[in-house]
Amino acid sequence: MDVLILISGILFFAADVFAVASLANPEWVVSDDASSLKIGLTSQCLTIFGRDQVCLAPTLSPEWIATLFFIVAGIICLTTTCVLLPFSQGRLTVLKYARWTAFSAMVLFCLAALIFPIGFYIDEIGGEPYKLPRTVQVGSSYVMFVISIFLTIISELFAGKVCLPML
Repeated sequence: MDVLILISGILFFAADVFAVASLANPEWVVSDDASSLKIGLTSQCLTIFGRDQVCLAPTLSPEWIATLFFIVAGIICLTTTCVLLPFSQGRLTVLKYARWTAFSAMVLFCLAALIFPIGFYIDEIGGEPYKLPRTVQVGSSYVMFVISIFLTIISELFAGKVCLPML
């Protein structure tokens, strides 16, 4: 197997893991006040004055539903890419499909990253689109999602062999 294809496969898998972990973790938006609110796309957790943490399914705004849809579709595309890459050895058509599927994942993730901050207006946060209040910040799940986007872009470069000079 070509070394660059192997590297891109490992990076695609890492991006896939980061994207799944970001959805599993409820820390997309975190409040710093006494209530310690953690809002995610799949769960919402609240800790009041040191009591046990209570997690519920969140009521998502339309923007966050679209974000969740784009991320899940991107994860499916990345998983498909990870399956196609081992079969691309000696078959350039399969590699072409894997690259386009990965490119689709990258576009879907970027759309999700652009749409997510529009939902900062919800009552639990109290902000405006693209603007959080001072007591609220993005959490570790959003950072993992951004790392997933970065890894997808880098692995797409390796899969397309863009890093190599043309001879």
